[in-house]
Amino acid sequence: MSKRLKLSDILVTVVIAVVFGIVYRIWGPVYDLVKFVGLQAEQLTYGMWFIAATVAFLIIRKPGVALLAEVAAASAEMVIGSSYGLESLTYGILQGLGAELAFAVFAYRSYSAFAACLAGLGSGLGSIVMDWYKGYLADLQDWNLTLYIVFRLIGSIVISGLAAYYLVKALEATGVTRSVRPVTPEDRRSLTD
Repeated sequence: MSKRLKLSDILVTVVIAVVFGIVYRIWGPVYDLVKFVGLQAEQLTYGMWFIAATVAFLIIRKPGVALLAEVAAASAEMVIGSSYGLESLTYGILQGLGAELAFAVFAYRSYSAFAACLAGLGSGLGSIVMDWYKGYLADLQDWNLTLYIVFRLIGSIVISGLAAYYLVKALEATGVTRSVRPVTPEDRRSLTD
């Protein structure tokens, strides 16, 4: 199986990204609503903003897909009127890189829940780097900063890791992913059984 991206891989990745770009745009008010709970609770929902990277990689399973998906999803969110503007794209780049690096740790050969959670964690760390760079975290007291980071990373693992993994598992159960993924040895064996 070739690990090089084909045009069809890129197109499927962009379609996934556009769908999630719309989800990202819709997610903004949800995130803002959870802010009313206080104590950084909204950070538990933050992982939704980089789920595209994990989902796209788990479906396409090739190097570069996580980064491409996240940048394309952030671009789509920006184009359809994100309240975060160009920031969406800068965050998307670092979040996508975080997921991409996590999948690279496994040489792009693990599609497990653990790999997905690590990708979510990588994206979450990328977003925290951007928050730090933008100066959002400098004024928080230590206890509040700790809540912020811990809740962000938990939300990243749960939403962008586990939820993405189980979403792709559900898609695989329908058979829809077979049309976008190369035939595996297991697929060949199942034809002869």
